[in-house]
Amino acid sequence: MDTAEQKDDISAEPAAGYVPLHLTLKGFKGIRSGLGRDVLALDLEAICGDATLVAFSGANGRGKSTIIDNLHPYLVMPSRASADGLGAFSYYDHLHLPECEKVLVWRHAGVRYKTHLVFRMNGRRKTEAFLFVDDGGAWRPVQLADGTVVDGKVDTYEQAVVSILGPADTFFTSVFSAQGKRPLSAFKNSEIKSLLGDLLGLEQIREHGARAAETARLLKAGLSVVRSEQGQAADLVSRLTGQIAAAGDSTAAVEAAAAAKQAAASELAEAQSRMAQMEVEAAGAESTERRRAELHRDREKASAQIQAAAKRAKEESARLDQRQAALQQRSTSRRRQHAERERQLQSRRAGLVRTLDLAWAIDHAVRREPLASRVVELRRERLQHAQAVVDTAERYKEQVRRCSQEVAGIEREAGQLALRQADLQRRYGLALSVPCAGTDLQGRCQLLGDAHEAKAMLPSVDGQLAQLADRKRETLAQKTQAEGALGTLAGAGELRNLAEARLERAEATLSAMRLSAARQGELEQARAGIAAADDELQSLGAAALEETDEERVEREAIEEARRRATCEAEAAHAEATARLEVANRALADLPAPFDTRALTTAREVRARAERAVQTADTRHQEAVRNQAQLAALRTQLHTAQREQANCDVRAARIEQSLSQWSLLSKCLSNDGVIALDIDDAGPTFAALANDLLLACYGPRFTLEVCTQTATAKGELREDFDIIVHDGQRGEAKSLKLVSGGERVWINECLTRAIALYLAGNTGRRFGALFSDEADGPLDPEHKRMFMEMKREVLRLGGYEREFYVSQTPELTALADVVIDLDAMARPEGEVEVTT
Repeated sequence: MDTAEQKDDISAEPAAGYVPLHLTLKGFKGIRSGLGRDVLALDLEAICGDATLVAFSGANGRGKSTIIDNLHPYLVMPSRASADGLGAFSYYDHLHLPECEKVLVWRHAGVRYKTHLVFRMNGRRKTEAFLFVDDGGAWRPVQLADGTVVDGKVDTYEQAVVSILGPADTFFTSVFSAQGKRPLSAFKNSEIKSLLGDLLGLEQIREHGARAAETARLLKAGLSVVRSEQGQAADLVSRLTGQIAAAGDSTAAVEAAAAAKQAAASELAEAQSRMAQMEVEAAGAESTERRRAELHRDREKASAQIQAAAKRAKEESARLDQRQAALQQRSTSRRRQHAERERQLQSRRAGLVRTLDLAWAIDHAVRREPLASRVVELRRERLQHAQAVVDTAERYKEQVRRCSQEVAGIEREAGQLALRQADLQRRYGLALSVPCAGTDLQGRCQLLGDAHEAKAMLPSVDGQLAQLADRKRETLAQKTQAEGALGTLAGAGELRNLAEARLERAEATLSAMRLSAARQGELEQARAGIAAADDELQSLGAAALEETDEERVEREAIEEARRRATCEAEAAHAEATARLEVANRALADLPAPFDTRALTTAREVRARAERAVQTADTRHQEAVRNQAQLAALRTQLHTAQREQANCDVRAARIEQSLSQWSLLSKCLSNDGVIALDIDDAGPTFAALANDLLLACYGPRFTLEVCTQTATAKGELREDFDIIVHDGQRGEAKSLKLVSGGERVWINECLTRAIALYLAGNTGRRFGALFSDEADGPLDPEHKRMFMEMKREVLRLGGYEREFYVSQTPELTALADVVIDLDAMARPEGEVEVTT
């Protein structure tokens, strides 16, 4: 089928691919900052109607990219992610509420689906992804081909979306142009071949190639194991050969070991005979040695009895010494207590005698206390009278001070009035010297009026001066009277101080007398205490210095125990000494002891002979064992040689299979069959792009898809490049080398050509296209052509509509429906739709 027929078939078929119908976003930062809303709901099905071009308009930062980035069900916002929308991305960087949601209702292949994403950030972050399908008006979870139900797990959700719409990289390369998207000219060879392989439906071939590569990888791993086994088998053969060569003649070694064993047995028999003879001699001397041992034990017991008797005598002497010391301590303590008690009684009696010596002073104080009280009362009255006189003198002093102050105030006031009087007289004197006096002008002359006013005020000032003079005379008279009365009271303060001193002395005398009188009861107590102390001192006497009966009985008991212990120790020592002498005489009568060194030497010789027999037997057994091991080594060598040959056969077979599977994986890779299919599809893909360029931008540019390039040696190698032929300039160059603006709309034609090829050749159809500010570098004329290209793509591909964002008002106005986001930012604003 040629390109024209393919285009007719594409445009004739009804669009049944992916189309978004309703979008609800909750908690997205872009919506919050741009529109001031936490929730945004767009009913695109009702807003768009039958429109084909739908534009989102609004100032920068209104949230246009946030909306268009969420018009698909994949778990990514492509303009916010790297690697063409497939790199690192996290929804949580673009959310602000504790619980955020994205609800997208969409249609594909005539079936309605609903995506419901829930993002929780209150504590531990969690994402739940649900996908529902419309089942007769009710939403039910989507079920995968293997029976798995999409129940909120992210992995299950992504598998379901891919099974319905295909891989995300194909979607974002063909139908979704995000901000910052790489142009096709920037794709690497492997990336563009993977993309075109998916467009051509070569996934099964790639899967077979991957399986072949996996098989080759497993064969390589198996070959490594077999080669390792080869090396181990070779090492084993070499090691066994060396061990067999090092073993030598095992039969001769066995015969030599048997002869050595027989000689050692003969030496052992001779040593045992000598040992038996020595043991007979030792048995005859055994009874004598037993008697000798008994006598030695008797000597040790006698010596131990002597030491024990001496120890008991020493311990008894120490115990009696402790009793003697305790008796002496008790006697000394008793005498010390007697002396201390006598001292206390003497001290107490002396204190009581001193109290009786004060009897005359106490009786005198009792008799004179009333008189002293009367003297205190009289002197207190005299002090009160003297204080009253002093108060009167203070009042006279205050009166004199007050009169002096009043006279000074009168003099100051009189001085001020005198100054005022002189001023009035001066002003009155001007009346005689004023020129206008006696003329018609004297009624209007201010100086003359002032002089007459001063003349009227002079009598009042004179009266005030007279009153002040009278007040001064009266005040001076009061002062003189107060000073005379104060003179009669001179010396009142000294008299008051003398009265205070006398009162203090009288009160001190009265207090001392009262204290002495209070001790009158102590006199009787002192007399009774002296009598009691004399009686107790007399009862103590000198008896305390003599030994008590108890002390005497204890002393005699200690002396008797000391004599008894001495007698017992002497008797025990005599008995033990006699036993020791008897044992010594018996030891002297015994014969000389048996010489055990000969017996020990015989035993050592026998032991050496036994060890020699054991060593010879061990060597004989080792020789026999080595002979058996040598036979086993020869058997192992034959087995190892067979295993080595087997490994060589297996390695050769695996190497042959590995070369076949490696060749198959290369044939089914991007550089094999897929590259051939891409070569076949290249003309069709280029024709679709050229048709779009011709329809929108005229015949100036045509594209050529090259999948192979020549090396420096003239050989062809796999590559991918898009050559742009410029008919106006008559040149051809790579798409990477054209200008920025030309690259934009050529790349857009290539992208849309991919979408057309995808719909026409693979059957994977999409009902809507998406582009976000893809017209930035274009000039005004090419922007108009850019919009014509959009409509041409919609017509050729049979697409239902395209959603796009543009910052050019003229391009926005060319849309069939404009969704104004500025209107939504107003308080209580509704979605404004213009057609």
